[in-house]
Amino acid sequence: MSKKTARIRRATKSRSKIAQLGFDRLSIHRTPRHIYAQVLQAETGKVIASASTVEAEMRKELGNGGNIEAASAVGKRIAEKAVEAGVKAVAFDRSGFRYHGRIKALADAARENGLEF
Repeated sequence: MSKKTARIRRATKSRSKIAQLGFDRLSIHRTPRHIYAQVLQAETGKVIASASTVEAEMRKELGNGGNIEAASAVGKRIAEKAVEAGVKAVAFDRSGFRYHGRIKALADAARENGLEF
């Protein structure tokens, strides 16, 4: 089993559990250079809020999008946008990525800024 297949297997398992519970979800994706976050509605799958290191404002602010500081900034931004849209409680969908480093930094920053997991 390759690294990617194992990640996708973990992601499928966690997503099916989140769908079963019916929570809005905070979905994360990371690449070596960037990190992306979206809050998705439970029933329809529509995007309620999104943030990433690709956005122009974030690029000016950060410079490098592939580090822990960038992940924290994205976590703060996604939490602010989600609370503005009226979402306070979400399920954390880490897309099969291990919970450490940038993923953990993003989750901690989102919690500190008003999202409940």
